[in-house]
Amino acid sequence: MDPQALGVTLTFDAPATGEPYPLTVRFTGRRTDAAGPPAPEDTFDIVDTIAQVVPGSGTVSLTQRIEGITSGEWTVRAVPVVDPAAPADRAMPRPARVDGRTGYAPVVRVRAPGVRVGAWPALVGAGTAVALILQSLFASRAGLPAGPVLILFLVACLVGIAGALLYYRLEHPGQRRMSASPGGMCIQGFVLAAVGTVVAGALLLGLPIGRLMDANAPGLMAGMAIGRVGCFFGGCCAGRPTVSRWGLWSSDRRLGIRRFPTQLFESALALLIGSAAGAALAVAEPSPAGGVFVATVAAYTFGRQVLFPLRSLRRHTWYGRHLVMLATGIAFASAVLALLM
Repeated sequence: MDPQALGVTLTFDAPATGEPYPLTVRFTGRRTDAAGPPAPEDTFDIVDTIAQVVPGSGTVSLTQRIEGITSGEWTVRAVPVVDPAAPADRAMPRPARVDGRTGYAPVVRVRAPGVRVGAWPALVGAGTAVALILQSLFASRAGLPAGPVLILFLVACLVGIAGALLYYRLEHPGQRRMSASPGGMCIQGFVLAAVGTVVAGALLLGLPIGRLMDANAPGLMAGMAIGRVGCFFGGCCAGRPTVSRWGLWSSDRRLGIRRFPTQLFESALALLIGSAAGAALAVAEPSPAGGVFVATVAAYTFGRQVLFPLRSLRRHTWYGRHLVMLATGIAFASAVLALLM
């Protein structure tokens, strides 16, 4: 199947002690089933650099994908590039060679050690199903019509997916979208588009917006909690490399290494907040209507900002995170105070 690509991984053990250091690896390849002199598409020479190999972090895997080459059988060599300024006793991975063939590019782009192909769509789909069930249950408990509310939530999910894709494009202009990759979506875009759709639908159907949004809160968090586990196994939203006891070996589909499992931290955060929101709706009819939803989203957004420094994601500004934490902290405190009063 076209397009074809080649995926190779160099795996080695980080040294047990020492200071973090960069590592550059040269990947060279040659097609072995070529007839006659090799064409430009029958060879490649690519250099890739790991910004920091952290001693004590255990096994490290570096995955390289090569596109725009001729499909067929290939032999590939990976050779570490020695830095003349590096200490002479620095441990370096040994040169390695592997034979293999090209594969379907959209699949090659998402395969890597530690990545479970299909885990992201499966768990995000399961999270969506659980969210819809919970939203329908809490909507019925609030006296809202089950059928129209379920249809509205389904439409909101579809619009939310479009919002997640658009938000990612706006945040990453010019970046090529990888087919079949869980990357390329932002949860902020999903929430904004889905919530906007629910509000617009409530106005159109004559439903009470506050009560409808409250019914949406536990399901939204449950979907996040399940979906973020899919991010962990799918290799997106990865954490920073670490030797901390909190670290788990995982991959961002390029570099497999011991990392902060920020996806699982965020999953636990969403589960905790969603449980609290569900308990509040189960024991009483909160007033003012909409207060539970505001408190839920504010708490979740605040928690995300707390976790952001643990992600291997460069922020656009140094002050944006602090402004969001201030705004969501005020929103959460105001909503909780209003509910208690």
